[in-house]
Amino acid sequence: MPSVFEISGYKFFFFSNEGNPLEPCHIHVRKNGNLAKFWVKEKSELADNIGFSSQELNTIQRILNSKTDIVKEAWNEFFKGKC
Repeated sequence: MPSVFEISGYKFFFFSNEGNPLEPCHIHVRKNGNLAKFWVKEKSELADNIGFSSQELNTIQRILNSKTDIVKEAWNEFFKGKC
């Protein structure tokens, strides 16, 4: 499970097997047993949520939108693909 970064206890990561064929660029976020998945585009877009409040999702989305380049670079490096 490649970790991309961690901020304020939120761990941003990929699963090493992201489907066959590979799903479009996205990132998972985990904190305190909660888990969410965001599509990574010009601005992040919530794909799935288990346990995060809407306030936390807004916080996560702000973090992701400020770090989109880092996520895309990590995705491209790990999956040898275009994010």
